[in-house]
Amino acid sequence: MTDNATTAPTEARLLEMVFPDHTNHLGTLFGGQALAWMDKAAFIAASRYARRSVVTARSEQVDFRLPIRQGQLVETIARVVGVGRSSMQVEVELVAEDLLSGEREPCTRGRFVMIALDARGRPTVLPPLPG
Repeated sequence: MTDNATTAPTEARLLEMVFPDHTNHLGTLFGGQALAWMDKAAFIAASRYARRSVVTARSEQVDFRLPIRQGQLVETIARVVGVGRSSMQVEVELVAEDLLSGEREPCTRGRFVMIALDARGRPTVLPPLPG
């Protein structure tokens, strides 16, 4: 068990339903919508870790492995996996779930680089990742 008073959280989990306005003509999740959900989760995980304002510097190697269909629940899981001077590497995964069967499948994975900012909007030093 970790002590949250001394160890910053490194993870964020978000849930979204795939509604018709999130899909393309094939009834599957738009890639741009998937990226928006992933960036949002990366932002939250990085903000929770840094306890500072953060911005997205880069998205890297986003792999769309399986389509996510209208009507599925999507869990977006973001984890801070590396910390530099002012940057954080955040791995993000989308897991689709069928609400009726409970079957879950990892569908999309990517990595985001987030930068912590000071009160003047400049990159600022971060504490090292624990452990």
